[in-house]
Amino acid sequence: MRQEYLTVKSIAGPLFIVEKTRDVAYEEIASVELPTGERRLGQVLEVDEDLVLLQLFAGTSGANLNASRVKFLGKGLDIALSEDILGRVFDGLGNPADGAGEVIPEKRLNISGMAINPTARSFPDEFIETGISAIDAMNTLVRGQKLPIFSGAGLPHNQIAAQIARQAKVRGEGAEFCVVFVAMGITFEEADFFRKDFERTGAIERSVLFMNLADDPAIERIATPRMGLTAAEYLAFEKGYHVLVIMTDMTNYAEALREISAARKEIPGRRGYPGYMYTDLATIYERAGRIKGKQGSLTQIPILTMPNDDKTHPIPDLTGYITEGQIIVSPELQNSNIYPPIDVLPSLSRLKQKGIGEGKTREDHADVTSQLFAAYARGKQAKELAVILGEDALSDVDKKFSIFADDYERKYVTQGEYEDRGIEESLDLAWELLSILPREELKRVKTEQIEKYMK
Repeated sequence: MRQEYLTVKSIAGPLFIVEKTRDVAYEEIASVELPTGERRLGQVLEVDEDLVLLQLFAGTSGANLNASRVKFLGKGLDIALSEDILGRVFDGLGNPADGAGEVIPEKRLNISGMAINPTARSFPDEFIETGISAIDAMNTLVRGQKLPIFSGAGLPHNQIAAQIARQAKVRGEGAEFCVVFVAMGITFEEADFFRKDFERTGAIERSVLFMNLADDPAIERIATPRMGLTAAEYLAFEKGYHVLVIMTDMTNYAEALREISAARKEIPGRRGYPGYMYTDLATIYERAGRIKGKQGSLTQIPILTMPNDDKTHPIPDLTGYITEGQIIVSPELQNSNIYPPIDVLPSLSRLKQKGIGEGKTREDHADVTSQLFAAYARGKQAKELAVILGEDALSDVDKKFSIFADDYERKYVTQGEYEDRGIEESLDLAWELLSILPREELKRVKTEQIEKYMK
């Protein structure tokens, strides 16, 4: 029987300081009974000898120093897991939010988890198809990779996230695939959009949703991605699924981290964020990967909105150090009515070459997309030159590259929100676009490839 404490020393905002405690651990869960008899859960943020700093998930309204009872439960936050979580919607703390009742657990796992041991990792080298040409062909996603999407306020990252969740698949027979969708600090309207989209398209049947709303407590936002990742690890490494984890918005997560750090009166780092934010983000991102001897895989697409579209802001900056590339969502393309507005030139998938080629996508994949990058970059330069000197100053070849750049954006990058393009269709479309250019300018593809694929 665990001891109850009536020794609350102070209450400040969502924080309790409890004194004269014994055997309390960091991140341990506590149950707080208010004078009204209501019970609320909290989490230990700090332990200093017999003093404990505790943050309540639902706030401290109605609490007082003399009549609030605190019981430490001797365990951290955990989640009930079985394969029945597929098709379900949970709140940010893993409680059912779809009215379908509690999950009957096969097991309960602590959400803290651990990064995969480097010696146990299997190198990511298999293709995941999202149905979006600007990702599949140009910046390929590989099983076990962590590939973030860098976006900005007002850009359609939510629509892109929902489209990836609907369309993502692995190639090959017998490969079980599912999506764990984690939303942090989103509005009720956004949560409603995701739920209805998943239900209407049937994607909910192979998905697990964790929804933390903007008015939920900040400390719950810290737990939400770990809830999702623990569920994903269970499905991947114990049930053999290939799991894609989509997390939006990591900026809201980092803001919650800063809020809690300020409440603890910690010395701030860059722009007020805690100095340990890099380490904290790494504990999330490094849970992606493949494990030797395990059939499943865990792939991450974290989505973050860059404050003021600043790539040097601490959140995208630190994320870029930990992850294997980035997909850039461009306001300029958005203003040109291009969806999805993915700017392929600054985007990068560092593991692309490991997941493409014969037996994975198609033997011409690497060469044709290299030619697309080169031609699009030259076309953009020709268009900039035309703005300065006038179109008459361009050579005939440069004019063709300029036309290519426009067609590339309008026909290749652009696709419908519910248009699912297979990788073969994306590669065939690439050859169709390259036919605009003189053959002597196609220096990155082989002659036999031109003969085989160019119509």
